[in-house]
Amino acid sequence: MALPLLPGFSRRRNIGGENFHRSQICGYSNNVRRLFEDKPGIGGEPLPGQTLKIASSVHPEASGSGPPSWIAFDKQVLCFDAYFEEEVPEKHQELYRIRHCKIYFFLEDDTIQVTEPVVKDSGINQGTILRRGLVPLPPPNEDQFYTMYDFNINTEITLYGRKYKIIDCDLYTKNFLRKIGIRLNPPASRPDDPYTTERQKRYLESTNPFHPYERFDTLKQFLEFDGQVLGFSCVWNDPESKLPDSRELVLRYYLSDDTIDIREILPPNSGRDVVPFFLKRDKLPKNAPTAPYHPGTITNYTLLNVLAKPGRNKGYYIRDVLQTGAVRQEFYKDSDLKIGAVINVWGRQILLCDCDEFTKEHYRKKYGIVDFTPIEYKTPPPPKPEKIIPPYNGFGSEEDSLNSCKGVVIQTPHKDYRQFLVKDRYGMDSFILRYAAKLITDIAVDKDRKFIISYFLSDDTISVFEYAERNSGIAGGKFLERSRIKKPGQELFKSEPSEYYQAQDLFVGARLCFHGHNFLLVDADEYTFNYMEKNANEFPMADICAVFNKLKSMTESRGKEIRKAFAVTDPEHTNVIGYDTFRNWIVRVAAGGFSEHEIMTLGRHYGIRDNSQTDLLLLLSMAQEKLKKNAFENFEQLITVFLYNDREKCGLLPNETCRTIFKSFKLPLADDLLETLLARFEDNQKQVDYKKFVHAVNWRENQVRAFVEEKEQPKREDIWNQLPRSPPVTGIRYPPLLDDLFGKEE
Repeated sequence: MALPLLPGFSRRRNIGGENFHRSQICGYSNNVRRLFEDKPGIGGEPLPGQTLKIASSVHPEASGSGPPSWIAFDKQVLCFDAYFEEEVPEKHQELYRIRHCKIYFFLEDDTIQVTEPVVKDSGINQGTILRRGLVPLPPPNEDQFYTMYDFNINTEITLYGRKYKIIDCDLYTKNFLRKIGIRLNPPASRPDDPYTTERQKRYLESTNPFHPYERFDTLKQFLEFDGQVLGFSCVWNDPESKLPDSRELVLRYYLSDDTIDIREILPPNSGRDVVPFFLKRDKLPKNAPTAPYHPGTITNYTLLNVLAKPGRNKGYYIRDVLQTGAVRQEFYKDSDLKIGAVINVWGRQILLCDCDEFTKEHYRKKYGIVDFTPIEYKTPPPPKPEKIIPPYNGFGSEEDSLNSCKGVVIQTPHKDYRQFLVKDRYGMDSFILRYAAKLITDIAVDKDRKFIISYFLSDDTISVFEYAERNSGIAGGKFLERSRIKKPGQELFKSEPSEYYQAQDLFVGARLCFHGHNFLLVDADEYTFNYMEKNANEFPMADICAVFNKLKSMTESRGKEIRKAFAVTDPEHTNVIGYDTFRNWIVRVAAGGFSEHEIMTLGRHYGIRDNSQTDLLLLLSMAQEKLKKNAFENFEQLITVFLYNDREKCGLLPNETCRTIFKSFKLPLADDLLETLLARFEDNQKQVDYKKFVHAVNWRENQVRAFVEEKEQPKREDIWNQLPRSPPVTGIRYPPLLDDLFGKEE
């Protein structure tokens, strides 16, 4: 027994619902007032015994998604193949036409579009038959629109009074309709238009000749060999020429149409007229020249006159299938051309002497020819007379005098601009090697003179600067103008070019002679040592591997003796000896076989560097002051960019990457200051700890007090203006050196 529908005796059927509106049953349809009885009940719930009609294309509720249809079905279209019959009452040749079309159903808004493929010369307006839009159902349901549930294969639909028969659809449409629960019908056959079929039949009959001609297919050869040309070098001995030399020709055979053209290669000052072609491109007959043929003799077809009556112009002609009276000409083919063959070019006998690589490959693949020995047809050129260069006359430079002998028009000596661009000053790299030097002389006054020798790598020039000392009686300054310097001991007036000092000739301990002044290089700056060590393949004195192998070959049999000597030198067992002690030991062991620069290379490799560098706090205070004046506060963005470039998240980045990031932020710091700070925060692998660096220069959170450390002013005589200082090595760690020389001691 069911409970009455009274308050308190019925449970709520829409528990959890939020929509309780009542549907409006009064409205308008086609501007006519009417009552809609198929509206749902309260909250959109169907009334008892009511079935709601589907109004739009949506997924089934059990597996559907939340987005609306114009998002869920964006750019998704159902495509159907269909046709419709059109009556033709004006013509008796056809009573109706079958017109094929495509029906597109757009799922996003349930619109329909019908298009017909354009047929050439059909005489019918084709293209879009029905523009895209909502299409109502046929009466009596004209108040509703087509949905995707109204489409299926092998069914008919009516669009604005015209019936379309759907015969098939594409694969996507089939899969979609199956997913929404529609059982697809089998595809229907596609009927043909009877009038179109009849027209095609008539056209084929009209184009079919009564007497079919023989077809010459040259298109296949053209498509297969277009652009492929065989090239031969050939020679023609002209019997009528009074000159003994032969004429050089180039023959080209075109595989696309079996034609040949020939060009002549004229030597300079030959006296012959320059013509475009020796033989224009055409098929070359083998037996030319021959007697001229009458017009119509050479044709592709031969006609026979049969049943002709005299006195009349009319007759009956048939084609001679056997071609009994045909005149055939033989033309040169690619099979007739080979090295050593003599071909007839309109009465001129031409010898084929050589061919190019493409031609060789063609004959190798097609005919199996492997012998392509060329025929020598050119007389060897006479040897060029030796050009005698006169000796240098002393006017100008040697290069200028040499260019005046090479031609009538004197040209400027060629300079190595590549070397200039690569080794010109760029940023912190000056590409200038600077050495400290002194004079080698017996004059007491000149022994204490100090010089700076600068070698410019960009153009291999040398300049010498002398330091001015007080009360010495010698005015310092520029001692030698920047120029290239010849090595001593060379003859002045000679034909061979002179030898100049190169970068490899300058090293610590080298003796140089500049225009009669003998110099001894006693020291170099830090940049020079670093540059020579980085380019050790150019500077053998700075190659640690070569120097070490040289020392090892001298001391490999004296391991125990040398270990005892170092142990005696270091009584406190600090494993460190002084640089002077190390140098004296090398000089004693090598017995003069090591230069001063090689000893310094070993000392720099195994030595302890001097830490007397610019104070870090002073550098940071200068950097923070500069950032503060320019109101730079993008430190958080800097950290973000650094973290983005740090793919391994190790907190370290290369020096070059850090410089690039700082340049992108336009960090208002000088290049030398930025380079020095980055060097203080990098490790042995040239990796910079960017977090510490940004924290150190952040003047907002880590402000460094600006101060200047007062140091004792050096004495005047200890200052060597612009002179390089000695290598910053205070001691030598000898255990690693001994282990490398003799192996680890057991």
